[in-house]
Formats: sequence, C-alpha cells, structure tokens
Amino acid sequence: MKQPHSFAPHRTRAQRSAALASLLLFASAGALAATAADLATAQANVDQLPPSATLRKIVENGAIVLGTRESSVPFSYTVKQQPVGYSYDIALKVVDEIKKRLKLPNLAVKNVMVTSANRISYVVNNQVDLECGSTAHVADRDPLVAFSNSFFQYGIRMAVKKKSGIRDYGDLANKTVVTTAGTSDERMLRQMSIDKTLNLRIISARDHAEAFAALKSDRAVAFVMDDPLLYGKIAQEGAARNEYTVTGASLANEAYGCMMRKGDPVFKRIVDEVIANMQRSGEATKLYETWFMRPIPPDGINLQFPMSPEMKTLFANPNDRTVD
Repeated sequence: MKQPHSFAPHRTRAQRSAALASLLLFASAGALAATAADLATAQANVDQLPPSATLRKIVENGAIVLGTRESSVPFSYTVKQQPVGYSYDIALKVVDEIKKRLKLPNLAVKNVMVTSANRISYVVNNQVDLECGSTAHVADRDPLVAFSNSFFQYGIRMAVKKKSGIRDYGDLANKTVVTTAGTSDERMLRQMSIDKTLNLRIISARDHAEAFAALKSDRAVAFVMDDPLLYGKIAQEGAARNEYTVTGASLANEAYGCMMRKGDPVFKRIVDEVIANMQRSGEATKLYETWFMRPIPPDGINLQFPMSPEMKTLFANPNDRTVD
C-alpha cells in the first residue's frame, strides 16, 4: 500500500520571502487578500505555535486549500459553481479558527474539487489541506490519512424504483446495480456479491450524480450508497421523488470525518476541537436542521431526514473512532 508523502522541509528565510511575494496571486476581483505585512505577522505567529507542517504550509502559501465535492448533497456540492453544504460549513468553521490562531483574518480559501476516487491521494500528496465532504472513516484508510472527530453517522442501503419490487439484497441476484467508484460501499457490494453468490453486475460510477442517473435510466435496478446521500439524490427529483424508495438492511454503519494529512497532531487537534465545540454547544444540531430538515439550495428541496439516536449520541460524546 502506498504510504503518504512526507511534508516538505521548512523553507529558508529567502524562500519564505519569495513565497510571500507571490501570495497576491491568490487575490481575486472583489475579494480581500491578506497583505504581505499580514502574512509576515502570521509567519511570526506560526513560529510561536507548537510545530505544525500544515499551518506552516498555509502561511507560506497564503491560503488554505479545501477539498470539496460536486454532488454529495447535502454534505458538499456545488451551486452556481460555488461549494455549499453541511460538511462545507464545518470546514469553514475550521477556517475561521485557523484565521484566529494565525491572526490572519483575510486568509484566502482555495477550493479544489475532488472525487471519491482521488480524494485520498489529494490529501496524501499535499494538494488539499482539509477535506470535509462525505468520506467514511474506515480502518483501512488510517495508514494513509488522519481523520477528525466524526460529524455524521449513517447506514449503507440502496435506492430503487418502487415499481421494481426490490426490497432487500437477495432480490438483486443476477441484476445490474450501481455504486460510486472509490467508496467503501463499492468494496462491500463486491464482497457481498461473492459471499451471497448474487452474481451482481456492478457499475462503478464516477460520482453520485452519475450513479443515480444509471438508476433513473434503468441501466441499473439499484443504487447502493450511504443512506443520507440516497435521500439527497431522491429529493432532487422533485415530484418524481415518490417513484423511489430507500430500502434493504444496512450493509454497515459508518461515520464521516474530515480528512487531513497524517503526522500533524497540532492541526488535527484544532479541527477536532472545532467539531467537538460545535456538537457540545448545540451549533452542530442547528446546522443539521438547516441541511437535513429545511429547504436547501438550489431548488428548495427538503430531505426530511431526522437526526438518528446514533447521531445524538455522537454529538453528546464527540470522538474520532471508526464504527466499522
């Protein structure tokens, strides 16, 4: 298994000065950008903090890079080419805390689109600093990346058309099903097909939107995925949402966390503290209500997905444990 790349060594004073000179390239029309003086102050601040390669990289680049998703409704998705969502709002709370710690209020935020297939490599290879989307914290990912405190717990089930008559996985024998490439769901689905001798024909779609399109067009009879994402895709169908249902026993229970590079406990502690404080203060509950129980952009759909007892327990006891 490929191991994560190590952090680049600290830059010399001359290299830092050159980097500071190039930071204004991050400024965009109408947007505030940190000045060279601000960044020089932030450099002094980060030197006073416990060592963190990620914080040092953020200061030297004049920006924090967030990994975002295109269609993980309602966690991280794009509206008018801008990222929004429950997970993205959590990422922005982390950004606010980093700005405060570095005394850098105009720190630039750069968003980089990632997919289920490449998100881990983007973190490992230092292309993003923090990915808060819909990434499951499962044990086999721990050798590659670090995970924050969990912010969502869920089950893995399937969306089907009601008229199909499919109710559980045994009904899928010798049929075509779809899931999203690079997910833990894909691995479980393939293993289940072997264990239960279902002889499934499995389509591995590029993203959740493409996977649901396969179900919608009858190229697949079921879309196996995390149940909140299934509810999100069905809700986007408007009046046609009544044609679909989420069914089947859960293949597994998992939790989402934010991903970051391994070997930086200082940065991880900041992210963990932000999430824990949101959960204990009630802020995370309000955020959940906003994204799962109220109309959301762009079309005002309402997922009507009440908070589970497991989620309430998580919020009362923040932790970064896997549940697989």
